[in-house]
Amino acid sequence: MRLLVTGGAGFIGSNFIRYWLRSHEQDAVINLDALTYAGNLENLRDIEHSQNERYQFVQADITDEKSITKIIGSEKPDCIVNFAAESHNSLAIVNPGAFFRTNVLGTQTLLEAARQNNISRFHHISTCEVYGDLDLETTERFSETSPYRPRTPYNASKAGADMAVRAYFETFGLPVTISNCCNNYGPYQFPEKVIPLFITNILSGEKLPVYQSSQNRREWIQVDDHCRAIDLILHQGKLGETYNIGTGIEKSVEEIAALILSALEKDENWKIYVPDRPGHDRRYLLDSSKIKQELGWQPEIPFNEGIQATIQWYQEHPEWWQPLRAKRLVQEAQWKNTNN
Repeated sequence: MRLLVTGGAGFIGSNFIRYWLRSHEQDAVINLDALTYAGNLENLRDIEHSQNERYQFVQADITDEKSITKIIGSEKPDCIVNFAAESHNSLAIVNPGAFFRTNVLGTQTLLEAARQNNISRFHHISTCEVYGDLDLETTERFSETSPYRPRTPYNASKAGADMAVRAYFETFGLPVTISNCCNNYGPYQFPEKVIPLFITNILSGEKLPVYQSSQNRREWIQVDDHCRAIDLILHQGKLGETYNIGTGIEKSVEEIAALILSALEKDENWKIYVPDRPGHDRRYLLDSSKIKQELGWQPEIPFNEGIQATIQWYQEHPEWWQPLRAKRLVQEAQWKNTNN
């Protein structure tokens, strides 16, 4: 099988490419990425250096209709896996237009090119955040039939992309699937996201910017467990269906900070409390029973084991993350109250 992976130079996309080439020795992967600030070919340097003939990179923006149509028409992939997205809530507050252009219009451009070229499968990577947020004390979880209630520009742009994918299935019969995943962590994650931000701040001698609503919680999954779930959906998932991917493991910002401080032998004085970003969601938690019952997926990597391995990876790879810290476009300690 030939896969076209969009956004393959990003965090989850690059881990997926590495996973797929390792797990499917007869398959080929085309990595299409615009190499915006979070796209980084260093994420796949080991594959480049191995001169793997089953891997190639093409630089293109998914909003460029002419380029996308030409690439898909000439490469003739069997399957498109769409990771390409602007994906940072804080940056979306600063520059919302970029998120709607890439995440909604870019996805529609890919869908149309896939339709014109009779692509046999289009899988779209979405997020738990399209469902909105939950009360901290509720027993509710988001299922695949929960209404979409996005609260931030990023969440809304991903919700719009999901709707476009569904429309292409219902209107044109394009063979699609969607997965909505909880928060990922692991190696090669850009150091603007909370776990690598906290780790690299400490390793750089800087304090951790902890939001004042520090009990807000997220559900966490190690990126390789996410990749295995996508693999199952591609091979066994039902066309037109959405699958939630979650572990049930919830950690607050406070708990994440405590784990990382303890692992790196730092005390509470390394934390500073900063104003919440606008639209800071309280909690996300997915009901992932559908993918477990229908496809037999289960997460395999315990959180404490995965987070320790992630901390160790960043300790051992300063040459990867140090140049990226200068590229961060948002300073989490500098939010101002916008609710006046």
